[in-house]
Amino acid sequence: MNRRNIVAALALSVWSAGAAAQLLGGITQPLTAPVPTGQAAAVRATVAGIPASLADTGTLGGAGDARNASQVAGSIPSLLSAGVPQAATIGWSDQASSQASLADLGMTVAGIGISAGFVMASATAAAGTAARAASLVENLAINGVPVSVTGAPNQVVGIPGGSIVINQQTATPGGIAVNALHVIVNGLADVVVGSATAAIR
Repeated sequence: MNRRNIVAALALSVWSAGAAAQLLGGITQPLTAPVPTGQAAAVRATVAGIPASLADTGTLGGAGDARNASQVAGSIPSLLSAGVPQAATIGWSDQASSQASLADLGMTVAGIGISAGFVMASATAAAGTAARAASLVENLAINGVPVSVTGAPNQVVGIPGGSIVINQQTATPGGIAVNALHVIVNGLADVVVGSATAAIR
């Protein structure tokens, strides 16, 4: 075998070994681990373009992370007051869970009084299963008039200049977001009371 053939044979051998290694590496390479994400807040609001929040956990940092925020009482001036606003989110290797709640809600938005004895939202996402969300709103009233909360997702109640969405649920990539109460006054205010998100992807 002449030198040219020897070089060609060596090159083919090296290429074949490299191709085999890449093929085996592709077969044995572990799949990317799922990443949990989540966030919860007792209140998240924007009024006249100014943002504000109560007991907001911030975004979950991944598997093994847990975040919580709580207060004995909280208020946003000229908007609302509430007792024991709290929020928590936690991530495991294959799931995420978030929850937020508050009590004794008293809120005035564009002259509309909204009150509730207790508000809670929760969201859970796990690998290989459908994400789940739930909310609880007790003794809801608008301008002192009781509102019947059905428990169905995305119940809409009209208010002057906008609406209130109760148990608002939205699918997200790998998870779900739920707002126990979402008050919208067009062009003026966007207030979420009891917000929880969870996803695994």
